[in-house]
Amino acid sequence: MKSDALTYPYESMRKVVYGNNGLVCTSQPLASQAGLDILKMGGNAVDAAVSAAACLTVVEPPSCGIGGDGFALFWKDGKLHGLNSSGYAPSRLSLAELEGRDKMPKYGWLPVTVPGVVAGWSELIKAHGELSLEEVLQPAVKYAKEGYPVSPTVGESWRRAFRNFKGLEGDEFKPWFDTFAPNGSPPGIGNVWRSKDHADTLKLIGETNGDAFYRGELAEQIDRFSREHGGYLRADDLESYRPEWVDPVAVDYRGYDIWELPPNCQGMVASIALKILNGLELGVSRSEEACHKQIEAVKLAFEVGKRYFTDPNHMEIDHHELLQDSYTDDLRDRICQKAMGGPDGEETGGTVYLAAADAKGNMVSYIQSNYMGFGSGLVVPGTGIALHNRGNSFSLDPEHANSLEPGKRPFHTIIPGFITKKGSPIGPFGVMGGHMQPQGHVQVISNMVDFGLNPQSALDAPRWRWEKGKEVFVESGFPKHTALNLERKGHDIKYALHSGHFGRGQIILKDGGPYCAGTEPRADGHIAVY
Repeated sequence: MKSDALTYPYESMRKVVYGNNGLVCTSQPLASQAGLDILKMGGNAVDAAVSAAACLTVVEPPSCGIGGDGFALFWKDGKLHGLNSSGYAPSRLSLAELEGRDKMPKYGWLPVTVPGVVAGWSELIKAHGELSLEEVLQPAVKYAKEGYPVSPTVGESWRRAFRNFKGLEGDEFKPWFDTFAPNGSPPGIGNVWRSKDHADTLKLIGETNGDAFYRGELAEQIDRFSREHGGYLRADDLESYRPEWVDPVAVDYRGYDIWELPPNCQGMVASIALKILNGLELGVSRSEEACHKQIEAVKLAFEVGKRYFTDPNHMEIDHHELLQDSYTDDLRDRICQKAMGGPDGEETGGTVYLAAADAKGNMVSYIQSNYMGFGSGLVVPGTGIALHNRGNSFSLDPEHANSLEPGKRPFHTIIPGFITKKGSPIGPFGVMGGHMQPQGHVQVISNMVDFGLNPQSALDAPRWRWEKGKEVFVESGFPKHTALNLERKGHDIKYALHSGHFGRGQIILKDGGPYCAGTEPRADGHIAVY
């Protein structure tokens, strides 16, 4: 009996999942189960998160890869820790090299920055894991070597990427097709895909604690491929790279501390929006009053982020100043009964977010990405390493805060989140999806704090997405009367048929009882628990 894996004519309802000993929530069932297996082996939440993240580069490659970036927030030893494992522009790439262009290209070597995800895995395991990197990467190696059936959301994203990349010209793009469309087409939903190159690379990364990627065999292969095709990334860029431990930033939202990472990521867009909203009454859930105020707060926060956020070593203002009461009070005062204009939005991205927790109370909020789906369209031959295109977010305006400079980190869209209350951990949360991410953070936090929804319902609730100016997309199921009333307030409301435009998230909470978790209905989301 043949069935259509993309057609679901009837509404389905998920329930929250509870657990005491450990949970792993990801957008792909095999990755969640891999993380759970690591917990059962004696690993902690950090080990489980890294294992699931590595698995996702295999089982969800349209959204992340070995050649991408990552960020982490995690609670361990009574403290919240932050790790920025995003990379910077190659030392040989400058504005002069792009003279005559008005913006960074999406594909090819120019938008490739130093990949940080492998260094992030290694650093997390070395500093806070219980197992070795080699052990936690074993599930990913196994799936890459033996293969797995492609899940529905992943298969659809893969098909769109293939169609998009078919128009790329140049021999440097051939390895992508050799790796991800080896039979001349992408694998179909339910078809088994495997990659020996990917398996060998992950195995080598595990055996060398990531050194092979930055100072060994894999670094040499990346360098050679770059030189052969006019790229700027070199072995010395990789060798000098280190991830950075950073201090997370918190804002109070109605008695809860909502934590984000500081720039170069856009987490503080959510922080600023929540701080604006903390001084406003929202009224009824998904009413025009609540949505209007949330949308306006998000626009104002993006206005700040687009003006200032970049590599913190290049920011003209200390990011803490942007959370001063006087600053956010002035922003709040600009909100009125009519929709304001707003800045331009960002490109949509491909990202995976995951959350993990263990029996000892350790909890991890982790996100990684190749930026736009598979990223740059470049795969290092013989390795399975798909290189990201994060440098596309650099500005070519030398006066812009986020202008391209050698050794500079670009503005980053991917953000993990975490909740505490009175110094105690409540849990990790996150919503991926380009500039939808801060908007998703605002909406799921408000759903839980303001409107009392459980983690699953907070993710299920129909979302809006501010796009640019006064343009706001709403998804199927969004209340029609609310949409009409938002139009009367001046918002340009549009309906989107594709749920992928509204982000995909995971939530784990622990507030006086067992863990309680929700997973994203807009993806192949799965909670593995025991």
